[in-house]
Amino acid sequence: MALTRKRLIQVKKESTYGTDSTPTGTDALLVRNLEITPIEADVVSRDLIRPYFGNSPQLLANTRVSITFQVELAGSGTAGTAPRYGAVLQACGLSETIVAATSVTYAPVSSSLSSATIYFNNDGIRHILTGCRGTFVLNAEVGQIPTIDFTMIGVYNAPTDTALPSVTYSAQASPLIFKQGNTSSFQFFSYAGCLQSVSLDIANETVYRELVGCTKEILITDRAPSGTVMIEAPALATKDYFSIAQTETTGNLTFLHGTTAGNRVTLTAGQCDITNPTYGDQDGVQMLNIPYVAVPTTAGNDELSLAFT
Repeated sequence: MALTRKRLIQVKKESTYGTDSTPTGTDALLVRNLEITPIEADVVSRDLIRPYFGNSPQLLANTRVSITFQVELAGSGTAGTAPRYGAVLQACGLSETIVAATSVTYAPVSSSLSSATIYFNNDGIRHILTGCRGTFVLNAEVGQIPTIDFTMIGVYNAPTDTALPSVTYSAQASPLIFKQGNTSSFQFFSYAGCLQSVSLDIANETVYRELVGCTKEILITDRAPSGTVMIEAPALATKDYFSIAQTETTGNLTFLHGTTAGNRVTLTAGQCDITNPTYGDQDGVQMLNIPYVAVPTTAGNDELSLAFT
């Protein structure tokens, strides 16, 4: 009898696309809201014509595996050391730049994309997902633990009876609540307002391809980062987001979450374009919900960054 509570995932970056990187116990990742679709495929019916009623046999095409999980937005605990989920960020189309003892920064790329192997063990039944790539959504709201929600797709491998391994959880520091004192340096279009929540959807477009004579592969073919900022509505004389929305003016979005070296995360989107601000209410206070899209400069691949310091 397998117990739902006894599940874990291990993640390791691949050196060669689609080749099992054999994650070990030290590659275990602390996650929440873990779900897997062990077989995700296109069902092809044979549609046979016969002199009686009934279904035709079904065949599966483009068989892959999808997995979703949530990690807490926290650093590794050591400045200059990547968080344990760094391999997943890279498999979502980001580069990793490490400055020893100082920082680890993730930024978008459009070529030479990384991939990862994910082991999912369901209390003795192990599923191996190779060639994993995917997308994520970052959510931060006052009074909550900020999180990153990953949606990954991997190449299907037949599951096996494999005992749960001994694991060591590391490079994931304890998270901090998103609130005043823990979170600072917020700006949106150079305005340091009263922030309630912020989200960022990297919005990668992922495609599974299985062509004859070619490697089974999950491709990232585009991205369209966007999100929403919720702040106390400022006086128009202070900041007029309605006027900004009517122009092609872009502005910055940034905040720093964390207070100690090794567990500070800075989100920066240097060129945001806003659309359709709307009013909201919180505790009887007028709020402003401002959707945005993050756009690159003409240099490309610079619409956002996540820096761990």
